[in-house]
Amino acid sequence: MKKIAVLGITGSIGLSTVEVIKKHPDEFKIVLASSNNNYQKLFALAEELNIPQVVITNPDLKNRISDLPDNIEVFFGEDKLQDILRTIDCDIVLNAISGSAGLRSSLTVVSRGLDLALANKESLVMAGHLISDLLQNSTAKLIPVDSEHSAILQALGCSTIEEVRSIILTASGGPFRELPLEEYHSITIEDTLKHPTWDMGPKVTIDSATMMNKGLEVIEAHWLFKKPYSQIKTVIHPQSIIHSFVEFADGSIIAQMSYPNMQIPILFALSYPRHIPSSIPKTNILDLPPLTFDEINKERYPLFFLACEVGKTGGILPTVMNAANEAAIDLFLNNKIKFTDIYKIVEQAVQCFANVQNPCIDEIITTNKEIYKKTKLDFSKII
Repeated sequence: MKKIAVLGITGSIGLSTVEVIKKHPDEFKIVLASSNNNYQKLFALAEELNIPQVVITNPDLKNRISDLPDNIEVFFGEDKLQDILRTIDCDIVLNAISGSAGLRSSLTVVSRGLDLALANKESLVMAGHLISDLLQNSTAKLIPVDSEHSAILQALGCSTIEEVRSIILTASGGPFRELPLEEYHSITIEDTLKHPTWDMGPKVTIDSATMMNKGLEVIEAHWLFKKPYSQIKTVIHPQSIIHSFVEFADGSIIAQMSYPNMQIPILFALSYPRHIPSSIPKTNILDLPPLTFDEINKERYPLFFLACEVGKTGGILPTVMNAANEAAIDLFLNNKIKFTDIYKIVEQAVQCFANVQNPCIDEIITTNKEIYKKTKLDFSKII
């Protein structure tokens, strides 16, 4: 039985992980779980699944919670989470923390040599060079949880990456794929959060609407599979049935298909390299709609193209872009800016920052905080 730590257990990926583990009680046991703010849900899950240790990473909640659960060790703060990750007896850590907040945990896990199931793409966007260096001298395996990267890993099978001509990621196109461009100025928060095929948290759902999410996934694919950006392609696939393709050197193409359900890539990451039996709803190919593909329109999805260019440039700029994007999303969710302002804010942040190649972790964390704060303070000067 594998002992698992689930970071960000109360978020969308974390809750899907809980469902996977409930369906496979003989395979997996959660020994540590964390959440930033949702301590009520965290405590309920800990009691239901008999999780011995939990961490609430928001330290401000320590003096506000009076009803701590019995028979469960409760800790507070990001630093305490890192301390536990350095010593806990577990087989694999699933990092489902949202956004840049997940970076430190990814570095801690890989540094220790534990296997990391990664749903936090920002770890590789911001510090792919650091994580890659750590993996070269580590026994840790880095296993992607994103459906697209899981699909690539599955399609690769026993082939080497040298046999691959290109990687082709698919993107749903989000809720505004067919919306006339002249109507973009009136897009609401409610419209943006209605994803046509996936059920995700608000940050990822908005990133999907702008296609920033796919740009981040291109950067993630570059670091995961060691392919140059010229060999990483993306196409619009509205049905979200094919999650990625791998094109091999001989011209053959292999795709991984399933209904859009995050439990499948989560289960594969936890059981890797095995495919174990599961009661997850099966994909009946006779019930599938016609599968269509299209090119990505730059005018409709400028953030995708900006993210790809920033990824190619590298250095500290991916951190700058990611921090500005996280701040812009928060501003949008709080009705401070329009949907179309997200691109303006992120582009301005990237253009105005002097790049630094091969940044260290302290530079990344400091820059991330500074750009986020500056964006929240100065956004009105940009829009």
